[in-house]
This record gives sequence, structure tokens and C-alpha cells, in this order.
Amino acid sequence: MADNGAEQSTTVWPLPKFYFKVTWNSEEMSFQEISGLDVEAQPIEYRHGNSKQFGTISMPGLVKYGNVTMKRGVFKSDNKFWDWFSQIKMNTIERVPVTISLLDENGEPTMVWTLANAWPTKITGTDLKSDGNEVAIDSIEIAHEGMVITND
Repeated sequence: MADNGAEQSTTVWPLPKFYFKVTWNSEEMSFQEISGLDVEAQPIEYRHGNSKQFGTISMPGLVKYGNVTMKRGVFKSDNKFWDWFSQIKMNTIERVPVTISLLDENGEPTMVWTLANAWPTKITGTDLKSDGNEVAIDSIEIAHEGMVITND
């Protein structure tokens, strides 16, 4: 018999990605879009001289985390991005933990990405168009020193 949808299975339907929150150094911030939650192990290629194979072998090397880009609307008198970025002085910047939580329909976290020692590398201000009717969007790109992913 077909499932009538009265009780949704937690294993049949993937999570929607539109309900999330960001905690930035214990302060909750709102964003429209987040991208770049990626990690990769850089391959090391090796071949010893007396190998009978005429090719290299690959092994996992250093782990590399991508920069995370966050986009949000521009609000009057809100300069949090610029204030944080302007603190960069000769290799010193306040590094903060950033937590990104994907929420379920009750607002509870179902998947959480925690970025360690995050700091801003790039800020992109909004584009301006005299004939446009879009919302002004800023974006910030942050680097971090590690990512922990937890599922509840």
C-alpha cells in the first residue's frame, strides 16, 4: 500500500536547506546564502625508482578547508562585516568560532558545521543599479582552521 504522507519517515525525505541559523562568536546573525562548506585531502603522488609499475601511487596528504562565503542583506547602520575586517593589522585579527546549523521544522539543529578560528579574507559590497529592484546584498568570505560536522 502506498504511503499517504500522514507520518513522514526520517529516512525517505532529504532535509530542506532553506531553514538555517549562524552563530558568530556567540551572536546569532541572519544570512541569505552560505556556500563553501567543503574539505578535501590533497593527494600526494609517489613513485620509487625500482617500482615495476610505470606510474605513481596516490596517498592522502594534507587536509585543506575551503573558504566559506556568506551573503546577507544590507541594513542601515549595520557594519559588523566592515568592523571585523578593519581589525586586520599586521597578521593579527580576532579569530572567532562560527557555527552554522541546519534546522528542522521545529527550529532544532539537525546538522551543525562548526568552523574553528574563522577570520574574514574578503568583503564584497553590493552592486548598485539605477533601474534594479533587488535587495542590496553584501558578502563576506571567511577562512578557518578546521570544520567539525555533527548530526543530531
